[in-house]
Amino acid sequence: MIKVVGIGLNGKESLATKTKTIVEQATLLIGSDRHLTYFPNHSGNKMVIKNFFEDIKNLQEIKNNHEYIVILVSGDPLFFGLGRLLLEQFDIEELEFYPHLSSIQLGFSRVKIPWHDAIIISGHGRHLDELISSLRQGQEKIAILTDSKNNPQAIAELFLSLKIPINYDIWVCENLGDIDEKVNCFTPQILASLTNYQFSALNIVILLRKKDLNLSQKELENLPIFGVEDNYFLSFKDRPGLMTKKEVRMIILGELGLKSQQIIWDIGAGTGSVSIEIARLCPNSQIYAIEKTAMGINLINKNSKRFKVNNITSIQAQAPNKLQTLPNPNRIFLGGSGGNLIDILDICQDKLAKNGIIIIALATIENLGISLNWIKKNSWNYQLLNINISGSLSVGNLTRLAPLNPIFLVKIFKKNKKIPRT
Repeated sequence: MIKVVGIGLNGKESLATKTKTIVEQATLLIGSDRHLTYFPNHSGNKMVIKNFFEDIKNLQEIKNNHEYIVILVSGDPLFFGLGRLLLEQFDIEELEFYPHLSSIQLGFSRVKIPWHDAIIISGHGRHLDELISSLRQGQEKIAILTDSKNNPQAIAELFLSLKIPINYDIWVCENLGDIDEKVNCFTPQILASLTNYQFSALNIVILLRKKDLNLSQKELENLPIFGVEDNYFLSFKDRPGLMTKKEVRMIILGELGLKSQQIIWDIGAGTGSVSIEIARLCPNSQIYAIEKTAMGINLINKNSKRFKVNNITSIQAQAPNKLQTLPNPNRIFLGGSGGNLIDILDICQDKLAKNGIIIIALATIENLGISLNWIKKNSWNYQLLNINISGSLSVGNLTRLAPLNPIFLVKIFKKNKKIPRT
């Protein structure tokens, strides 16, 4: 029988009396240098683990020469630990596990937050794609087992490079259970700036999603006139990335050819990011944001208040419903049709003012085909853009490109007026 014993950073003191006895009776004590130093006077033989994979394979032969083997590990051996490798090499009947508190348990207890619903991610020698996915989903609690590459600063840089419209507090928990334990909270911006600070090698990171706060007057004054970063907008709690991204939004705004004192429809407005940008650029224009979901309407209203714009009228409706009742628009942005693309375009055609422009954002080839067929049938001019954009993404000390979803932009305008590309 091989007994696998989890141990804390305070060494022998972390073990219960029964578990301590198990360790003391071992004829062969196996562990890292740090683990073995906790038992300097142990009477049995000792073996230092240097390479997990190779040493575990060799253990098959070694165990025949020792009647009582104990392997020391940190925390819980079956929680991202050595236990998984042992179970691959030995029969279940040959192993017994004696877990200690895991670093994740200790970390959440220090932060004083329940962790039964947390997402746990290991960054030990792995890509952080799972973390990227969890951040884009806006998970409330995320705990990360770090390594020298995927360290606290790298995690903060990764979060910032994603430009997600949510915010997190980042807790760094070092040497949990030891006398020099440290637990500190950082904003992502501050943590990413600590490039010369060396955290203890034994650390975990906990991200806790923050409640949305209003923008201060100083933040508003510092915003660019054009192209507001996505993270400034409030978004859907369970799908924070479901919005028109800044890079695409800037192209849309340019293609609309906006002018002062216009009527603009934003159909399928979602969070209202396009409407907000138009409202800020053209304070003398009137924007009608049409959105079918109550959650979307709530976000549009909150974002309007957040950015202190008062020229947006939000309308909860499934387009084309209620479009006939609105003032004739000079510009229309169609970001979502809910399966009613033809019906919406028919009404837009009737209502669009002279020299007006319609911009349609399409994510599928099928809807592009429907749009082009409608355009040709109704004898309109059009221009087509296929937008494929990739942005840089921090991965440890390296940088890779992360693509946005490809988008087709169709610009529709009357045949009696040639409109140059904006």
